[in-house]
Amino acid sequence: MGQMPLYYFLFVFGAGFALSAALTPVVRRLAMKTGQVAAPRAGRWHKKDTAVLGGVSIFCVTMTVWLAGAGYSGWITYGHPYLPLMACAGGVFGLGLADDIFNISPQHKLAGQIVITSVLMFFGFRLGWTDSETINLLLSILWVVGITNAFNLLDNMDGLSAGIAFIAGAFLFLFIYLNPGYSGFSGPVLLMSAAYLGAILGFLIYNFNPASIFMGDAGSLFIGFMLASLTMIGSPPQQAGRGYVNLLSVIAIPILLLFIPILDTGFVSLMRKLFHRRISQGGRDHSSHRLVAVGFSERRAVLILYVFSILSGLIALSIIRFGAGVSLVIIALYLLFILFFWIYLAKVRVYPEETMASDGKTGVFTPVLIKITYRRRLFEVLLDLVLITVAYYTAYLLRCEGDLGLNFDFFLKSLPIVIACQILAFYVFAVYRGVWEKTSLRDLVGYIKAITAGSIVPMLILLFAYRFYSFSRAVFVIYWGLMLILVSLSRLSFRLLDEGVRKTNPEGQPVLIYGAGLGGQMALREIETNRELGLTAVGFMDDNPGIKRRKIRGYPVFGGEEDLEKIVKKYLVKQIIVSFKEDSHKKKKVLTTLCRDMGVQVDVKEMKLVIS
Repeated sequence: MGQMPLYYFLFVFGAGFALSAALTPVVRRLAMKTGQVAAPRAGRWHKKDTAVLGGVSIFCVTMTVWLAGAGYSGWITYGHPYLPLMACAGGVFGLGLADDIFNISPQHKLAGQIVITSVLMFFGFRLGWTDSETINLLLSILWVVGITNAFNLLDNMDGLSAGIAFIAGAFLFLFIYLNPGYSGFSGPVLLMSAAYLGAILGFLIYNFNPASIFMGDAGSLFIGFMLASLTMIGSPPQQAGRGYVNLLSVIAIPILLLFIPILDTGFVSLMRKLFHRRISQGGRDHSSHRLVAVGFSERRAVLILYVFSILSGLIALSIIRFGAGVSLVIIALYLLFILFFWIYLAKVRVYPEETMASDGKTGVFTPVLIKITYRRRLFEVLLDLVLITVAYYTAYLLRCEGDLGLNFDFFLKSLPIVIACQILAFYVFAVYRGVWEKTSLRDLVGYIKAITAGSIVPMLILLFAYRFYSFSRAVFVIYWGLMLILVSLSRLSFRLLDEGVRKTNPEGQPVLIYGAGLGGQMALREIETNRELGLTAVGFMDDNPGIKRRKIRGYPVFGGEEDLEKIVKKYLVKQIIVSFKEDSHKKKKVLTTLCRDMGVQVDVKEMKLVIS
């Protein structure tokens, strides 16, 4: 039987969605009646008793729709060969369900996953990343078990694990559908993916914030196992003689599709290791929790991770469309952005310890990582090494219109000269003496000087050594512009993130800042960065009518004294901070009298900058 048309798979998806949307409320009522609920406790995110058997709905719908679809499509092709996979998925679901009901220890749960995955390997389902069957077998077990547990760890906030699974599965479906020759199992994988995606989306309606049901370990282990298996059988083996470029695309595509679960698991594992905590220990230290800690709402934190997952999926789709060179540049730039963003999240305080540097216990890796992330000189040099290579390679790609051809040899010949000259220029112009978090626009002058020197000196050396034969001046002009952009963005990354993220404290008392000048902005900065104050800013008030209804640093300017009563009652303001340079004491008295006349309890304080 030939390949089924797209509308058939859309029908399978719709059937799964409708059935899951109808079954999930039934499962929720059953869980509440039988006491299968997750109660709020320390280290967990939810604040009310919530049903935990949502995985039953996902599993039952996926299996039912797949069996019906495979029977209709042709059991011999679409069903029978994949019975071992679905049976093993059922085993993982049963293992998770047992954990939800009886609370299995982590080591026993892991052992069960390895046994079930080994059974799957016995039936021939495995990766084809290398020419060695032994290595492929070990990588396949590591891949399936790792992804399964990654989605289990990712299930830490309403709608996060299910949403990421849906996005990754959707991009896998699109990738296989748009590239049918990429995998020999396109039809069956599309059928399983369609049933799986419909079941997840129907459940996600009830799991998105505020969630009325959780999927539990039964659901998170099942969706992780299914995605790991689908990416595994949907990926082709490495073709002999195709070289590292083909190997890179073979490995990069499944990793990019599941990048966020992999990243979050690695990130949490590393941070817990550095702070001497068990990796299996629960806690509010995942990427989603850190996003909330810097000021995002729960919904927005989940949506941000959705966006990262979508970007990863789009890059995976682009690998086949673009050449290897362009794909490498896109992946490199994306990974650099990921690096800066997650380093920023790593700085968020989520543990009782003050910092990694203040921890008395030091493991094998801790001192090295402290030097890299806190002293940062080694990190900056290594980062610049990557930036120089990416910028220079991209300059060649742009000059050669995406195909280096014979110019690749000239790129390799000149790259060491460019790296040496640029790093030396950074030292000479004191780029490495700056403090990363305090980088400002004034530092751009030094960057321009260093990058200009790092562009001109290599040209002079190539002119002296090779008479500049077969080298292009346009490459160095393009390199200069790209390097300036990359270095500036990398150094300003933390400042840009600080400016772009409103660091509200959801548990703090609402405070109004009277005075939108420099003093008011200083007060706002202190409120945002010092959580020990227990305050959260709602906006500014100012007597200047010209800035009324404007925004400063993302906060509204409400107006003057005439708007005070309306604003205090609307935002339940508990404190007012007067930030005037002059006559602030008089303004404090006026505001105190107004609040007393309104009959509201508002503490009016005066901000003072004391230098002694």
